[in-house]
Amino acid sequence: LRKVFLPCGNLGKERFHKSQHFGCSNGVPLFVGSAKPGIGGELLAGQEIKPKYSVYPRGQGSYVPSWVAFDKQVLCFEAYFQEAVPQARDETYRIRKCKIYFYLEDDTIQVVEPEYKNSGIPQGTLICRQRIPLPPPDDDQFYNIFHFNLNQQMVLYSRTFTVTDCDSFTRNFLTELGVRLNDRAAVPADPYSNLREQPLRPYERRDTLKQFLDHDRKVLRFYCFWDDKDSVFGDPRELVLHYFLADDTIEIREVISPNSGRDNVPKFLHRSKLPKCALARMKQPGEIADRTLLNVFSSTSKGERYILDSLKTGAVREEFYKDSHLTVGGEVNVWGRKVIITDCDDFTKDYYHSKYGIEDFTPVQYKAPPTPKPLRPVPPYNGFGSEVDSLSSCQGLLPKPPQKDFRKFMEKDRCGLNSNVLNFHAKMVTNDPVDRDRVFIISFYLCDDSISVFEPPQRNSGVLGGKFLERGRVKKPGQDLFKSEVSECFTAQDLYVGATLCLNNKHFQLLDADEYTFNYMEQHAEEFPKANVGNILSKLRSIPEEKQSEIRKFLALSDPSNTGFIPYESFRALLMGLDCGLSEHEVLVLGRCFSEREQPEVDAGLMLAVAQDFLKKKHFEELPDMARAFAHHDRHNVTTRHQSCSHWPHISEQQLVPAV
Repeated sequence: LRKVFLPCGNLGKERFHKSQHFGCSNGVPLFVGSAKPGIGGELLAGQEIKPKYSVYPRGQGSYVPSWVAFDKQVLCFEAYFQEAVPQARDETYRIRKCKIYFYLEDDTIQVVEPEYKNSGIPQGTLICRQRIPLPPPDDDQFYNIFHFNLNQQMVLYSRTFTVTDCDSFTRNFLTELGVRLNDRAAVPADPYSNLREQPLRPYERRDTLKQFLDHDRKVLRFYCFWDDKDSVFGDPRELVLHYFLADDTIEIREVISPNSGRDNVPKFLHRSKLPKCALARMKQPGEIADRTLLNVFSSTSKGERYILDSLKTGAVREEFYKDSHLTVGGEVNVWGRKVIITDCDDFTKDYYHSKYGIEDFTPVQYKAPPTPKPLRPVPPYNGFGSEVDSLSSCQGLLPKPPQKDFRKFMEKDRCGLNSNVLNFHAKMVTNDPVDRDRVFIISFYLCDDSISVFEPPQRNSGVLGGKFLERGRVKKPGQDLFKSEVSECFTAQDLYVGATLCLNNKHFQLLDADEYTFNYMEQHAEEFPKANVGNILSKLRSIPEEKQSEIRKFLALSDPSNTGFIPYESFRALLMGLDCGLSEHEVLVLGRCFSEREQPEVDAGLMLAVAQDFLKKKHFEELPDMARAFAHHDRHNVTTRHQSCSHWPHISEQQLVPAV
């Protein structure tokens, strides 16, 4: 056996790892272990490890980590730095104010300079949030909380900042740590900022902001005329003049008529102020100014001295067109062109009436009235195609298909249970005993005013049922075939109970309608006069007084028990016997309006059969869950008592889902 002797200093030691002292940066091997401990994390001889953050050492203070204890806590210091300006005439240095933020959670520092309008200097964040090392020779250490104080200088990346003040939170925090804060320091004056704050001389205020705010987006429109017949190939020109009230500028656009041979230029006159008198030559830029300055003296040592010419002796006076110069019938000199104002729009008339009290806006007639277009007679229908399709070939060289009423189609097309189809029961008016017993269903489609006729098959009638008339628009009888006008077709107002229709030389009498047809016509009584109760009652009020007394006697005889109701047959015989022009449909509508409708009794057997059929098709097998749901919604067993009182059959699970 080999005996191993361990030094006494290693007894109880568990960590024997070595720190890495060599590394590689950009492909170059380097020695990076000068600040790293030895074996097991123990310091080498003469080595001192500097703390990374300015937090309390272990064993003192709270055990909460710094990133939790100082979360969202920031110290704010006000500072400034002086920047040299070597190539400027008005300043040699510049004082720039900024704020220094110190984040307590990780000792990071951020320097931000507030942004000033029109400063011409890139401002904002000067130093991003990071740990900043101390200046040499202590550049291996970083700034911590104890390096901050008032009225002292700090070098951050070779730029010297002077801390002048701090906020109340920073002052209280440093005081609690035992830091004695110095007095506040004053910020030196910036010569260039003081120069900019001085008022300019001479100064004359011309306030145009109020006019812009009051009249922004308000434009006067005038219709003008320029007679250019004197020039070569000249002709009358129509113009539109826009006067902008916000800045008293004028813009003129030309109205280019079709096939005039002229180029469609965007503007006849660019938006600008229009002088009343045309100048002999255009002024150069800077030749006309708003203010006139007089040079008193100029010297290199004392600077330049100016005064404002209050008398404006050297000012160039130029008069421009204002809104008061523009009137209907007046003339405008547009750079030597005589433009006559002929008319204006309604906004311009209201503006001049409210501001100047002008009421006469008679337009100027400068051109002959347009000649009326000759009528284009439509040739009569020749029999080829439909009338509407044949008419479209006469309206242009390239025939186009006839346009349909798409909006009516979208409003009256079928939507869910609302079919928008009126169905009537009809019979054929004829002397033939076979055709007299035939039954037809006439359907009128509201989306395109088309009609279709269907004959239900009848057993042992000798007539094949089915489609009798294809769906389409049907012309009214008694119209010429070859004519220029489009033939008139049947509409929804022509169909009502009791009416007689001639469909392709076959006469049909409408006997009855379905419930949807009656409801639709009554709900749209303004479109169907035969279903308007107000019109029907107005006809009954026109009956003479003698007949009204007879009607009362008839009603009293028809209701001997004085119940207030009479049978419909008696009511119909009474109204049809009156000479007031009531149709069968109007009698039905009046009877439906004043009838007493009984609610049908609930057929429990039918409900049970429908439920069984539905559950059988869906292969429903969750009967216990359904029973629990029924018991939850009917906790007081009300439905069972109601069923027993009404003599309804008892519904069980075996009846709902029969065994298959």
